[in-house]
Amino acid sequence: MRWVALPPGEGRPRIGDDRRARAPYSGPPAYDSVPRWGFPHVVWRWPTAVQGTSAATPVPSQRLLLIARNAVAVLWTVVGLAGVAAGAELWRYVLLVLSRDRALSPSVVGASDALVLTFSLLTFVVSAFALAVSVWWLLVARRAAADQAGQKPPRSTAQVLVGLLVPGLNLAMAGSILAELEHAAIRRPPNRRPTPSRLVLAWWAAWVANAVLLTLTLVWRARDGVQAQVDAVFLTALTDLAAVLLAVLTLQVVRRFTRLLAPMEEQFVRPLRVVRVEGAPELPRRPRPSTASR
Repeated sequence: MRWVALPPGEGRPRIGDDRRARAPYSGPPAYDSVPRWGFPHVVWRWPTAVQGTSAATPVPSQRLLLIARNAVAVLWTVVGLAGVAAGAELWRYVLLVLSRDRALSPSVVGASDALVLTFSLLTFVVSAFALAVSVWWLLVARRAAADQAGQKPPRSTAQVLVGLLVPGLNLAMAGSILAELEHAAIRRPPNRRPTPSRLVLAWWAAWVANAVLLTLTLVWRARDGVQAQVDAVFLTALTDLAAVLLAVLTLQVVRRFTRLLAPMEEQFVRPLRVVRVEGAPELPRRPRPSTASR
């Protein structure tokens, strides 16, 4: 008895092999209408920004660009509203000084009151919204800085919120939190103590000055007397001007740290395209069949 080994499948009849001559190739198939299958007509995008993928949620650096753009728009709105509110308070102060010697026109006084009330309310509402957006930006920026440095944030989210929102405590903690973010954004060694820059120190001083002026204004408005009310109007104007300064410095902080953490801005990003290929080997080309439709 002789045993012979054969390759798998050899010697077995093939399924569907009817031994008939195959028709020659007649070219690619033709369709009566445009097929609906194929790749979507979109440009190349970052994998984390493609809908339907496992990483469809943007990374912190991408979220930071979007939040920073919204924060800048809201802060510019605060600058405009607070500036007009400060001018309205100064106008009221001038009218109060002039009313000591002469009677004022009711229309002028009514216009001043309407201007003060309208822009004071708008400034308060938009400032609260700007504070919320700025805190949101800060939390995302801390996460982006920690991811790039490969470390954990020095403080938890709860500690950051308490240090920013608790009155009195936020005067000391806000600057430290911002200095820690700057320390991580510029990639300084984690074992070194954060050293705030001039921009952070200026923002910290404006933050404290705005809080002190706001407290003095509330205290003076609770006092009785004509002179106390006049002083409260002047302090309100100073508070609005301090809010303008704080909003402008916050704009600078948001822009600077966003460039450090996400240097590729949306307005400078262009869809990638292949211009030319160099050094690639020539691919073999086969002749087009004569029966293929053109």
